Formats: sequence, C-alpha cells, structure tokens
Amino acid sequence: MNTKQSDKRITALYARLFRDDEKDGISSSIQNQKAILEKYAKDNNLPNPRFFYDDGFSGVSFTRPAFMEIMELAEQGLVANLVVKDHSRLGRNRLVVGQLLEQDFIRLDVRYIAIMDNIDTAKGISDIVPMQDLFNEWHAKNTSDKVRRVMQSKGMSGVPLTTNPPFGYMKNPNNKDEWLVDEPAAEIVRKIFDLCVSGLGPTQIAKRLKLKKIMTPTEYWNSISRNCSKLLAVPYNWCSATVADILSKQEYCGDTVNFRSTTKSFKNKKIERPQDEWKVFPNTHPAIIEREVFELVQELRQHRRRPTKSGIVGPFSGLLYCADCGEKLYYSVTNNYKREQAYFFCSAYRKNSEVCSAHYIREKVVESFVLESMQRVLWYVQTYEKLFARRQMEDFGEKKKK
Repeated sequence: MNTKQSDKRITALYARLFRDDEKDGISSSIQNQKAILEKYAKDNNLPNPRFFYDDGFSGVSFTRPAFMEIMELAEQGLVANLVVKDHSRLGRNRLVVGQLLEQDFIRLDVRYIAIMDNIDTAKGISDIVPMQDLFNEWHAKNTSDKVRRVMQSKGMSGVPLTTNPPFGYMKNPNNKDEWLVDEPAAEIVRKIFDLCVSGLGPTQIAKRLKLKKIMTPTEYWNSISRNCSKLLAVPYNWCSATVADILSKQEYCGDTVNFRSTTKSFKNKKIERPQDEWKVFPNTHPAIIEREVFELVQELRQHRRRPTKSGIVGPFSGLLYCADCGEKLYYSVTNNYKREQAYFFCSAYRKNSEVCSAHYIREKVVESFVLESMQRVLWYVQTYEKLFARRQMEDFGEKKKK
C-alpha cells in the first residue's frame, strides 16, 4: 500500500445499542459510547477517526447498516482501525465474531480494539476472547428466551403482539395494548375493500389509489408524525403487495391474530406459521370491515381474476378448471380478435406442454352452457316451488346442526 492510500485510511469508531442494552442505563447509550471512542482515538493518536453507529440493532445479526458500511470500506482498503467500547458491541454471535477476528480483520489488515475488554489485535488475541464471545452469545440467548416466554404469555391472553397496529388503527394513548379506529386511514381501508368487492384486483386498486393521489400507509404515518425528513421519492406509490396485505388482514373484522410467525432460534429470521397454528381472539377491538364483507373478499381472492393485456376481465375468469389435469383455465382475448373469439385454455399446457394437451373452449360456449343450466334450475323452481322450498329448508337445517 502506497503512502497516498495509507493517508486515506480511517479509524472506524463503532457504537451499537439494542433495546435490551438500554436497561444498563446511560453508560450504554450511543452518546456515551461516542465520547469514550473519540477520547480513546485522540489519546492514542489514531488517524482519521470517523464515527459509525447502529441504534436499535441486535448483536446477533451482522446485517446492520453502519457495520456493513465499515466492512465495505475495509474491503476497499480504507479502514486501518476498528474501535468499539466493549467487545459485545461488535456482536453476540461467537461464530461470526470468531471469523472476523481470526480471518477477515487479518485479511483486510484492520486493527481491532475493544477498549473496556482490553482487546487489541495488534498485541495478539488472548485465549480468553473465545470464552467472552461464548458468554456474549449466551447473554443474547437468555434474553431472547425471556422475551419469547413473555410474548407467549402475552399472546395467549389475547393481547396484540404487533409493534405497530395495522393501517387504519392507532394505539390508545392511555392503554398501549388497546387499538382505536384511526378514521382517515380506516376510510381508505374501507375503500380498498369496496373496490375489491366491485371486482378489481390489487394491481387495479393500487392504480386507482395512485391516480386519486391517496397517501400510502407510510406517507400517512409520516404525515401524522410530522416527519418531513422521510418524504418518499415517488409519492402515492401504491403497490399491489400493499393492497393484497390489507385485504388479507383479519384484524379489520375486530379480531386479534397472534403467532403468525416464529423463529427456530434466536439467531434465525422470522418464518411464517401455517394458518391453522395462528391464535385468533374474536371481537377484541372495533371493526372497520364487516365480517361478511371480509369473508366475501377472501372468497373472491381465492378465485383471482386478472385482466388481459386489453384490460378485459371475463365473467368466468378464475372460476374454470381443466377437466383433464385440474389446473386453472386462462382467459385470452386481444385487440386483434372480436370478443366472440375470446377463449379459455389450460394453464398447465402453457407452462409445460407435457402435462396436458392443447385444448381450449370459447367464452361464448361456456356462456351458453351456464345459461342452459340456469334455465333448467329456474324451470325446476317454478314447476316444483313447494318441493324446492322444502328441500332447501331441510338442507339448511342439516347444515345448521352440523
């Protein structure tokens, strides 16, 4: 490394704080760590000190923005020293920390210093350091276990486990476990459900909301918190995933839904649970959407009807299945064809020609079959009205008993 490159190398002063570390008081605060790090760099004449910090990030994960920035600079040969207040600030995963100390910092020619633990790689690593890493990891595991037990008990009692309530609700200032309807946001939620019932899919709904310049959930939360620093580059940028997520939330019926996700261990990211493992507590807060409307929307979402490139949505789209392989039939109509030439074809054949054969049925043929069937049913009802009514009542009674 030449002298010019050496002059550019910095001393990275790194601080980290997680929610559980706040219990240690002001001594673990970001500002306190910064003061200690800057004094150490000044007293020891470390070159080009630059402060980095991750506030609210667990030591178990190493995908922290500031730490990743330091490592990117190190890969470019721009970091001479990495200084932390104590060794646990670097991280609480002994395997990753061990690799950093024994391989990565050596490869990148980075001197690592943990002030309070008297660790300095320039003087060699003590045999006791791996034991410190193990204790740091145990601390994270024990804390995780305690939090998991508290959340398990809280969730089983019907208290919502989400940090932030769904869009359309807000926390009661006098009781953080209670949700109140946030009327301006709730009105947007009702509009989304109404548009879905009218036959529009998430993509079409998102386009309409964007066209009418309706604020997204993020924009709305920023506006009520008056956080002007978080203005989005593209305003009113609704996406289909956001709309689909709102349409799927049972909380809008007034129910609390807990344990949607879990983790295999304190080191793993969240994984989604199957729906039969969720815990649902009905009528725990005011409903924004009527239960019948929510159930109707879920039924419609199971039979999703995507518009063709021409924007046409067939009345039978999402409802027809191939008689041979059981896969859905796709609807096809283009501007080059007349509507009478629209047809349904097997989706399995389109994806893999070996699964099924290339057969299709025209939309007008399906319409004639459905009309003929409806005419037969209506004729039966008119001709045998009393018999039909009695059978319907008997069938209703059987379902009610079941």
